[in-house]
Amino acid sequence: MDLEKWQVKLKPGWDVNFKKFDKSTQEKIFKKLKQLEQPIQSIGLHSSKYQVEETGQYRIAFENNPKTRPREVHFIGNHKQYEKWYKEQ
Repeated sequence: MDLEKWQVKLKPGWDVNFKKFDKSTQEKIFKKLKQLEQPIQSIGLHSSKYQVEETGQYRIAFENNPKTRPREVHFIGNHKQYEKWYKEQ
């Protein structure tokens, strides 16, 4: 198994909901973003190009590119915000 670190990139607009969260929630999410640098098994949606990681009630939607190894974060928000964002994709 390949255990190389991944690079986490934040796509424009990723923080629309994030900047509204309180500081403790933001810190919790930043810890999860740091964990995304490690090899993980994330939830893949059947007809979606996005992977989803959960941290408490919050969702982080990102794309994996195994060849170049970035994880591109497209969305961070709570479950309700995630459902709205996903429907717009």
